[in-house]
Amino acid sequence: MLRFHDGSIASATLAVLCLSGCSGVETTEGHDLMDRSFAVGWKKAAFEGGGEPRVENGRLLLPAGDNLTGAVWTGELPSGDYEIALEAMRVEGSDIFCGLTFPVAGSHASLILGGWGGGICGISSIDGMDASENGTTTVRDFENGKWYPVRLRVSGGWIEAWVGDERIVHVEAQGRRLDTRYEMRLAKPLGLASWRTTAAVRNVWWRRVERRG
Repeated sequence: MLRFHDGSIASATLAVLCLSGCSGVETTEGHDLMDRSFAVGWKKAAFEGGGEPRVENGRLLLPAGDNLTGAVWTGELPSGDYEIALEAMRVEGSDIFCGLTFPVAGSHASLILGGWGGGICGISSIDGMDASENGTTTVRDFENGKWYPVRLRVSGGWIEAWVGDERIVHVEAQGRRLDTRYEMRLAKPLGLASWRTTAAVRNVWWRRVERRG
């Protein structure tokens, strides 16, 4: 465990994520989304044909379903400028293992990792275009059975996202038409999902941030 500069304590993973890319922002005390049972903190997203998500051994497991499997957070929601940090793993399968739906600019969007056959990353949707076809589209390899640190920041009218220390998204949100794909709407307002893939997520936190200067 590590202690932040404001005195709060979080996992080593979150501390490394924050300290590696928080230039120009100050963070407040975090909200741990994995410190309680599934029945208290999460509910199953009502995706037709979805698997049964559960918390086991400190991780949220999203078993492969016919299409999407997901869980929706039922506790306090982030607003204003904030960051979400987590670790995600594709356990089995070859598609989306981290579909993180989040509130932004009075609407919602989803950070997608490993979609469209395994490697597409980006934000769905911007001006009606998915993560596979807008300016946030990137392609990278993901190994099954490996944990990937992920961080999402909504701040100053921008959306940014990192996998490890690599920033994969940097896009202006103001003046854009933002929403989730139709299929992902049931993960609103804050949720996690996988597509025909067994995924695991752990060390899920969100923290408010304030820009300096």
